[in-house]
This record gives sequence, C-alpha cells and structure tokens, in this order.
Amino acid sequence: MVKKEIKTFKKEIKIQNIVASASLEHEIPLIKLAEALPNTEYNPEQFPGLVMRIKEPKTSALIFSSGKIVCTGAKSMSKVKEAVDKIIQNIEKIKIKINIQPQIKVQNMVASGSIGVDLNLTSLATTLDHTEYEPEQFPGLVYKCPGTRATFLLFSNGKIVCTGTRSESKLREAVDMLVENLSKIKVK
Repeated sequence: MVKKEIKTFKKEIKIQNIVASASLEHEIPLIKLAEALPNTEYNPEQFPGLVMRIKEPKTSALIFSSGKIVCTGAKSMSKVKEAVDKIIQNIEKIKIKINIQPQIKVQNMVASGSIGVDLNLTSLATTLDHTEYEPEQFPGLVYKCPGTRATFLLFSNGKIVCTGTRSESKLREAVDMLVENLSKIKVK
C-alpha cells in the first residue's frame, strides 16, 4: 500500500512596502520647502508634488501644496508614523506649524514570502479561477484572490508576493485564503 503524501504549507510573509496617505490640513509652499531642504526634488512642470527622501526610516514622500502627503517605503505602521513625523519636522524648518496629528490611511501593502511548497503554475492556471499566466512574458502566475483586495504573484518555487491589502490582518487573511484555495485543488 502506497501512502499518499500530504502537502503541508509553511506560510511565511513579510511586509516589504506600505503606501500610506495623510493630510496635514495646511497649505505647503513647495518652492520654499525645496529651497530649504537638501533631501527634496521639485519640478512642477513635470509633476505637481515635491519628493522628499528620508534616511531613517528609509522612505520617500510626495508632498502636495494642499498639504496632502503620500509616503512609501516603510515596512511597518510604526515606521510610517515615524516617517510622517519626520516630514512634519522638515516642514516646520520653514516656519510652517502643523497643529494636527494627521490621520494616516494605508493605500496598499506589498509583502513577500513563501508558502513552502513547489507549485505547478501551468496546472494552476487551468484549474484555479481568477488567474493570468503568460510564462513567455513573466515567470509568475497572477492570482486575484476572490472576496479580497489581494492580488498574488505565485512562483513555481512556492515564493509569493501579495499586493492590494490595507492592513496586516487583511494580508494574513488573504494568505490564509490563498493556501485554503490551493489546498482545495490539491496542489501538485
């Protein structure tokens, strides 16, 4: 009698990038900010926002004259908050006082990891709904996880990339759902 091998998934996932936005609820003179700070780029003919690079935590921010900001590059919510605080400190260097603690809204999280099993992407593309797979153009299979905002890139070695979620709990739920959906079709 031959025992059938049961695949056990080993889920590992790590946030690589959080894109978050906030409003400082104050007009920002971008030309003045660009002239005062060395870590900025501002070319209003090409793009209406100022780019500010922050060394620690290593992030970048787009700052608009309306006071809206978009921060990218942080790997945790605490680092996003730290980056927003640094942005405010930098703005205060040009004598603009920000009197609020801005509400930070996550727009997207990107995470990478592994599910611990090899995947037959060609087989998955034919048996799993909501997929796109064109190996001549890209080695990963794109899977839009139904019922979630998550989109996964799946690779044959079991590595995954997830994008589209807005919280760590939603990210983990999406990975659990991915594994559940793969388990249902008996991944080979």
